[in-house]
Amino acid sequence: MKGVKFVFQIIYMEIEIFFQGLLYAVPALITGMIAYYFFKEHTKNEDGRRRFLLHKDLQTNTLPTRLQAYERMTLFLERITPSKLLIRVVPNSSDKDSYESLLIAAIEQEFEHNLSQQIYMTDKCWSIITAAKNATIQLIRKAGLLEKTDTADKLREVVLTEMMEKHAPSDAALSFIKEEVSNIWN
Repeated sequence: MKGVKFVFQIIYMEIEIFFQGLLYAVPALITGMIAYYFFKEHTKNEDGRRRFLLHKDLQTNTLPTRLQAYERMTLFLERITPSKLLIRVVPNSSDKDSYESLLIAAIEQEFEHNLSQQIYMTDKCWSIITAAKNATIQLIRKAGLLEKTDTADKLREVVLTEMMEKHAPSDAALSFIKEEVSNIWN
């Protein structure tokens, strides 16, 4: 009997030691979990703050460059407006085909000169600018295909007459650029 009592005393002491250890461990675990939660929240807030400051710094530094890109593309669109293009690019001869090629080459050269500006614009804006360029080239090509267009001067006349009846393709792109730039401030 003494042996059984002794075994029970040992088991009782081990259970008591286990519960005492548990009494020390539970508060430590709770404190550790709270510390982990606060540390996690603090790092999350600091990360968000750093991202915000980086974004703010990038906007401050890139805004002038973006605006300059919009300005350059506005100038491009103004320069390829058929009425202004025909005044700036005069025919070398009376051959309508060579003048048509000269006009298209002037548009393409101007466009290639501004290709790098696309990285500062939205894809939609760049697509609209490209569409305006292509529509202007198409307008010149269509005018060159007409039977009544037999000389360079006649080509100029047909294109200018066409522009009196409708808006230039670059007008829509210019409106879109103005809208997009105004959205930068909002």
